[in-house]
Amino acid sequence: MSDLTSYRNRLAKNARHWGKWARRQGLQCYRIYERDVPEFPMIVDIYGDRVHLQEYDTGWMESDEDYSAWIDEIHAATAEVLGLPIEHVSLKIRKRMKGLTQYEKNEESGEFFVVEENGLKFEVNLDAYLDTGLFLDHRNTRKRVMGEAAGKRFLNLFSYTGAFSVYAAAGGAASTLTVDLSNTYLEWAGRNFALNGMDPAKHQRVRADVFEFLREATCSPQKYDLIVMDPPSFSNSKKMLGVLDVQRDHAYLIESCMSMLAPGGVLYFSNNLRSFELDPMFVGRCENLTAQSIPEDFRNKRIHQCFRFVKSAV
Repeated sequence: MSDLTSYRNRLAKNARHWGKWARRQGLQCYRIYERDVPEFPMIVDIYGDRVHLQEYDTGWMESDEDYSAWIDEIHAATAEVLGLPIEHVSLKIRKRMKGLTQYEKNEESGEFFVVEENGLKFEVNLDAYLDTGLFLDHRNTRKRVMGEAAGKRFLNLFSYTGAFSVYAAAGGAASTLTVDLSNTYLEWAGRNFALNGMDPAKHQRVRADVFEFLREATCSPQKYDLIVMDPPSFSNSKKMLGVLDVQRDHAYLIESCMSMLAPGGVLYFSNNLRSFELDPMFVGRCENLTAQSIPEDFRNKRIHQCFRFVKSAV
């Protein structure tokens, strides 16, 4: 048996602190532990009355037997400290999925359930996919978008399950267009709209390779007032024509979006590549919002970078 005392103590302390904070904020989904104790490189996220427990890959080497015993102890301790049945603690271990995109399906089918964030409802699944359906680190930017969306024509690129679109709709957007390459995630986005009583006729969803969509859209007279673009760091999905590399491709992506904005329109661009550096051509042309966009409950202040571009009104 490992000595898990330091992990247990920190987890219990954090759960109390962030639980009170989340109740004040009106949040059911939040982070309570993020590699706080180096010997226990776990990430613990609360989703309602469930927990998403991830192991962070440190490169440590141990026998399969020792590793299996250690991870089982962590799993059980997490459930015990948080007062939950172990079935409510979904465990993701450090199985590196070489050659696959970040949204590949896991072996387990998982269970869909509904959580609330800032009064809005979202469907999540803690087991079936690498991610849960709701990126918690973009919570602040979602709220910002909602506050700016009234009367706007909104475009969401690399939309995943459409959370930004739901927030824009809740903020009174005149229309939303949600673009992703995955039918699975677009259908999920549709369910999120339905959960919040939003009319699907006003909120169009389009399955498309974003590069192809941009090539066509930049030739179209259609303009948008508010765009959110949150591409993956890298994608070699078989459905795409090419390979997406956000460091290499971001200048083209940003310039394309800027050309589609109406005068005075706003683009939010974010990505999760730790080594990302914004092309010098954009220096002075945008505001770096990263310090405000990363939520308080995230210890990792490099989990994403977020930039706000405004198109000249002239």
